[in-house]
Amino acid sequence: MEKIKIQPFKIIGISISTSNEDIQKTQDIARLWEKFIVANIAEKIPNRIDSSILSIYTHYESDHKGAYDTILGCRVNTLDDIPEGMVGESFEGGTYVKFVSKGDLSKGVVYKTWVRIWNSPLRRSYTADFEVYGEKSQDPKNAEVDIFVAVGE
Repeated sequence: MEKIKIQPFKIIGISISTSNEDIQKTQDIARLWEKFIVANIAEKIPNRIDSSILSIYTHYESDHKGAYDTILGCRVNTLDDIPEGMVGESFEGGTYVKFVSKGDLSKGVVYKTWVRIWNSPLRRSYTADFEVYGEKSQDPKNAEVDIFVAVGE
């Protein structure tokens, strides 16, 4: 596991409140992704820094078993222009452990990585964890997704 420092960043996108109880998370986040893709949200986000899509898990009620918010969006250089129906948020950055999920996205490779994270002895800070869907994730059958988990110093 590689510990790295993440600099502060801003994101604009769409969000949903959910939890990992039962299958709620799977359904809620799948619907959020569907809305993001069908409505072409990425193209409607002003001041994007790059074309990567971030899936951020934040505002944790407690730990990975409690409620939290998921924001699906893109990094931006300013929050001055947040389109109607979207949210904008600043994240402080900090110390993270990086995981890499490789394989077929339709076969749940990202979820399987999260199960490993949930079952690991990491001392998570539950501030903001996120996945980055960049260039290497463009081929869904052979994707590579970076997952960053916030941890204490």
